[in-house]
Amino acid sequence: MSNSVADWPPIGILGGTFDPVHIGHLRLAIEASEILHLSMVRMVPLHQPNHRAAPVASGGRRFEMLSAAIDGSLLVADDRELQRGGISFTFDTLESLRADFARHPLCLLVGADAFYGLCEWHRWRELLTYGHLVVVARPDTGAELDPRLQQLVDTVAIADPDILRHELHGRIYFQPIPPLPISSTDIRARVASGRDIRYLVPPPVQRLIDQYQLYKSSV
Repeated sequence: MSNSVADWPPIGILGGTFDPVHIGHLRLAIEASEILHLSMVRMVPLHQPNHRAAPVASGGRRFEMLSAAIDGSLLVADDRELQRGGISFTFDTLESLRADFARHPLCLLVGADAFYGLCEWHRWRELLTYGHLVVVARPDTGAELDPRLQQLVDTVAIADPDILRHELHGRIYFQPIPPLPISSTDIRARVASGRDIRYLVPPPVQRLIDQYQLYKSSV
């Protein structure tokens, strides 16, 4: 696929277990959309991670919580990985999104930890044939990148985010966004121990957790 000029505004992609989705996820998506002038951020709950334990809540419940947390305009719940089933590979998701949004740049939002481990991802070298990679947390300056990843950064990294809007794919851009210190693991632990999770998750998410008695006995 040639890196032709984009015709439509960029779309952000934020994947995760969202088990449950929380304010930190949503603020990251909003901040990225404002900084990068994204037309939308598609939030994609994975079905089964490749390198970590399975989510606690079912895919259906996680997607229901995510859908309840957002308005579906700027932030969009996307269930393609849940529908596909099996292990969720980002390559497959980007390939599918490129088929749906052929004329939009696709900006995959990843944290520093995910970025440092990129060489362990399925078909990682081909990810940039479908979209851009936006690293939303500053990499550890004291750590060394895998030489293969460093070579890729030296070749395709950019300093001007406007380039993301004009090219369909193929770039790496570093845009640190200060994260809120909230984690799904901590939220599940709070629920299991009977602690209050107000203001850590949107009210509709808390209502669904209470309604379905999620996370009461497991973290």
